[in-house]
Amino acid sequence: MSSSDDRSVWAGYGIEVRGLGVRYNLRFTRKTTVRQSFYKLLDPESGSKHFWALREVSFRLDRGESLAVIGPNGAGKSTLLQVLAGIITPSEGSVDVHGRVSALLTLGAGFDQELTGRENILLAGAFLGIGHRDMRERLPGIIEFADIGQFIDSPIKTYSTGMRARLGFSIATAVDPDILLIDEVLATGDQAFREKSQARVLELAASAKGIVLVTHDMNWVTSFCNRALLLEKGRIVAEGEPAPIVELHLDHMAAAKAASAAATGPAAPAGVPAVRAG
Repeated sequence: MSSSDDRSVWAGYGIEVRGLGVRYNLRFTRKTTVRQSFYKLLDPESGSKHFWALREVSFRLDRGESLAVIGPNGAGKSTLLQVLAGIITPSEGSVDVHGRVSALLTLGAGFDQELTGRENILLAGAFLGIGHRDMRERLPGIIEFADIGQFIDSPIKTYSTGMRARLGFSIATAVDPDILLIDEVLATGDQAFREKSQARVLELAASAKGIVLVTHDMNWVTSFCNRALLLEKGRIVAEGEPAPIVELHLDHMAAAKAASAAATGPAAPAGVPAVRAG
């Protein structure tokens, strides 16, 4: 994975992904007996099991785009964001990233539970390569946007889920990122904070930033994103304007639900016990 912090490159694209694949080895996900271990020594290939979380994924994020990544659970959406953030190394393909990346992938990720919110803000700046003085200047704005009151000087371990989301989002969007990666956090918190967060995302997009958003909120996708990508079983099924991609996703979800219901058979009427054959 290559990366560049040169802002001049932003005349072109922010992210270009080519033939991306992420493969997990499942050999050690179950208990292994001594006999099985001996057989594997004799025939190593007999125990090899792999799972491709992503395969042959290619796309490009251009300047000013807000790209929604949608799909069913287990499609590889969060894995894709982790690759873009540099957390996971691809098994195949390439990822070319231009500019500073700020990621808000999991609530509380990157926070030191023993440190206060204020201390975690400064710590996040250090991880992002932002100077201490610069981060000190950003501190009041971050605290104001998070709006968690006196808890800013309390340890993170005392925070509610919503408070962690507020602080994490405030930090991620206040460090002047060229590319912002967001995983479902816009659905967290109260309505007022969600609206404020959405306004901040739109502000970043309008200032020629690139945004990749994983979400199950289809209204957000069709109302605020200008492109969508549908992932299923680790592969891109469709990509393009948000409305038709969302419609395709909903059709696929409805078809999968109907197939699952047909496979399990009709439910017994209320008050009537199910009868088992045999």
